[in-house]
Amino acid sequence: MKKRSISYGFAALVLAALTAGCAARGPVTKAHDFVPQDLNSIVRSGDYVQKVDTFLVLLDASGTMQSNLETAKGIVTRMNRTIPDLKLTSGVRTLGQYFSEGSRLIYGMTQHSREALEAAVAPITGGGMTPLAAALKACGGDLKSAPGNMALILISDGLETDKSSVVSAKELKSTFGDRLCIYTVLVGDNAGGAQLMNQVAQASGCGFKVNAGEIASPAGMADFVKRVFLAQGVKKPGDSDGDGITDDKDKCPGTPPGVKVNSVGCPLDSDGDGITDDKDKCPGTPAGVKVNSVGCPLDSDGDGVPDYLDKCPGTPSGTRVNAQGCWILVGVYFDTDKWNIKPAGYPVLEETITALKKNPGLRLEIQGHTDSRGPEAYNQTLSEKRAQAIVDYLVRGGIDAARLRAKGYGELVPAVPNDSAENMSKNRRVQLEPMS
Repeated sequence: MKKRSISYGFAALVLAALTAGCAARGPVTKAHDFVPQDLNSIVRSGDYVQKVDTFLVLLDASGTMQSNLETAKGIVTRMNRTIPDLKLTSGVRTLGQYFSEGSRLIYGMTQHSREALEAAVAPITGGGMTPLAAALKACGGDLKSAPGNMALILISDGLETDKSSVVSAKELKSTFGDRLCIYTVLVGDNAGGAQLMNQVAQASGCGFKVNAGEIASPAGMADFVKRVFLAQGVKKPGDSDGDGITDDKDKCPGTPPGVKVNSVGCPLDSDGDGITDDKDKCPGTPAGVKVNSVGCPLDSDGDGVPDYLDKCPGTPSGTRVNAQGCWILVGVYFDTDKWNIKPAGYPVLEETITALKKNPGLRLEIQGHTDSRGPEAYNQTLSEKRAQAIVDYLVRGGIDAARLRAKGYGELVPAVPNDSAENMSKNRRVQLEPMS
C-alpha cells in the first residue's frame, strides 16, 4: 500500500509539472467573441458541395491538456458554428476526461444539432491519462453504423500514453476505406506531439494536420471547414436568356422571355416556314409554301387566295374571285342550254366595266363554260356564245373590243364536279382571265 501511495504521489507531481509547462502556451479564444463566416452562400450557389455525411470529434481532455482545454473546446464550438446548413450525423468523444474509462462518447452519434453539440462540449473538464490509441479504436465502433463519407477530427496536443495511435489510425482506414478521412488539430507547440498528429492524419491518406492558431480566426476556420466538409462543385453553365437551355448548348442566345425553344435554344418553327412560332401569324403553313415576314403564305395579287392555292395568279386588285383565286362573274350564271344574261347579273358586269376603266392597260380573255350535260361539241359552241354575250355587254358599256377576247371551254374545265344540280349551275359560268 505504501508503494502504491508513493506511485500515485509521483504521478501527481509529474502531472502538475506537465500542466505548469503548458500554461504559457497560446491564449484561449473565447467562443462568444467569434463571428463565423457564412458558408451557406457558396453551397447554395453550387460553388461548393457537401462531401461529408458524418463527422466525429475526438477531443483530448487529458491532464496534459489542462491549460489548453478551453482553447480545444473553443475550436469545437467555432467549427460547429461555421459548418453550413448541411444534413449531417455527428458525435463527440473525449479521452482523458474520465479516469476510469479513459474515453467516452458524450454526444451522438445522431442527427447533427449545433445546440446539442455545444451543450455537450461546454461542461467538459480535464484530467487523466491520454489513451489516444484506445480512443481511436473506440471511434471505429462509433462510426460503424454511420452513413456516407466520414470525417474524424482529432483535437489534441499529441502527447499519448499508449504509443500506438498511428497503428489505430491505419486500422480505422483499413476498416472504412475511402469513406474515412482523419484530420488533426494540434493544440500547443510540442514538437513530438506535432509529429504524431501529422502521422495520424497521414494514416488516412486523405486528411491533414493544422495548428490551432491557423484556424483561430473566422477566415482560418472557414477555410478549415471548407476543406473538411465541402468540395468544389462543378459550376453549372448559366442560362442567360432563361429559356431552359444552358448557355453552353444555346445556339440562339438572347431569346425573348416566354418564347418556346427547341433542344438547342432556338425559337420553335413548328411548320418549318422559316418564321419562328412567336412571330408566325399563320401557323401550320404547308411545307414548301413561300411565306411573308409574319409567316403567312404569299398572296401576290392580293385577291385573298394565297399563291400556292391560286389557280389564276395576277388577278386585278379588288376583283371578285372564287376559292381557286380566279376572277369569276359572281352571280352571272346561265340557264341550261341558254346564253342570255339574266338581269341579276347586271350589277356584277357593271363592276367589271368600272374595273376595266380604272385599269386601261388591262386586257381580258372572257372564258365561257358549261356543265357536262349534252354532247361535247354542242357544249363547246354554247360556251363560246356565253363568252361572246359578256363581251358584247362590256363593249356596250364603253370598253374597247380590242381589249377583250371571247373563248369557249365547253365542259372541259369545271369549277366543281358535275355531280349535283347545284354544282352544275356553278359550272354554267363565265370566268375572266387577264391577258398579257
